[in-house]
Amino acid sequence: VKEALNHASIALGIDLDIDWVHSEKLETAPPNSELWQRIKNADGILVPGGFGHRGIEGKIMAIKYARKNQVPYFGLCLGMQLQVVEFARNVLGRKEANSTEFDDTTPDPVIDLMPDQRGIVDKGATMRLGLYPCHLTPGSIAQEAYDILQVDERHRHRFELNNAYREDMKSAGMVFSGVSPDGRLVEIAELADHPFMMGTQFHPEFLSRPTRPHPLFVGFLKASAEKAGVKYSILRKKETNGQSN
Repeated sequence: VKEALNHASIALGIDLDIDWVHSEKLETAPPNSELWQRIKNADGILVPGGFGHRGIEGKIMAIKYARKNQVPYFGLCLGMQLQVVEFARNVLGRKEANSTEFDDTTPDPVIDLMPDQRGIVDKGATMRLGLYPCHLTPGSIAQEAYDILQVDERHRHRFELNNAYREDMKSAGMVFSGVSPDGRLVEIAELADHPFMMGTQFHPEFLSRPTRPHPLFVGFLKASAEKAGVKYSILRKKETNGQSN
């Protein structure tokens, strides 16, 4: 993830300053603490992928701050899932919403196991792995970043958005701008009326290269630079599509 950010920053001709924040410590930090001040000073917030329950609530708190304060946000896999959890809790009013990865008794499992993963006890080699196609919604932030209508991205996950909540979230302003070809799996979630709030179920960092930065990382840093009032270079489209020709 760090290198994918570096690829995008070099391509845009901007300096990148990454400030790593321990999300578990964020959970108990006072609002006026030095730790929260670092969050408030950020021009963009990124939550990467991961497993386990540690630091989850701190990540959700940072996501809420980004949503409410129009700070560019980029969520990768788990970061997308927690974006959905935060939205369900604080926009839909489902205060106990969660992923069943962290709370299997939640009354609102907005993130749940993929149907073909239920009943599997041994997690070894059971994740959704590898390259899968994703259809993009024309005119969405994701589609404009890629500048094409279908992409292929790499996955590594077992949990996904629960489609039972999909329509409620769409009605409240969440845009599912990337889906599987059959429309069943949500691959990208954006927020309407926000400069850049996007989560991807896949891992775009896997396809970023020094000479071919991933377009979503470029889009995230463009939005962050605009928030900071920093000028950046305009790349040619062939340099930003991030996909194999």
